[in-house]
Amino acid sequence: MSEQTLYEILGGEEAIAKVVDYFYSELVLKDPTVNHFFENTDMEKQRKHQTKFISFALGGPNQYSGASMTKAHEGMNIKPEHFNAIAQHLHDALAHFGVQKSDIDQALAKVATLKDDILYK
Repeated sequence: MSEQTLYEILGGEEAIAKVVDYFYSELVLKDPTVNHFFENTDMEKQRKHQTKFISFALGGPNQYSGASMTKAHEGMNIKPEHFNAIAQHLHDALAHFGVQKSDIDQALAKVATLKDDILYK
């Protein structure tokens, strides 16, 4: 028996889409620390894009065809406090949907590997 991916544990793309919706609507867009990054963003497109990206990052099928992390965050000058706020919101969104702490920690560890490609671009 092979070990399940985080993508499978969380319930696949449909479940991840629900987490992403909550992540943006209830957390990110209500947080003045980071919501300004999304002022001119097509949020429907952003949600779909983020769902595909997170699905891939957590071991799902590779449907992500967006820009590299460096290119996607170019000109945003994201600082550690912004990155940490987003990571905390992801933690909280996953916890809201009953994801186990060990799985949340594993997901956040994957996100942390992208930090150098996102900060100060």
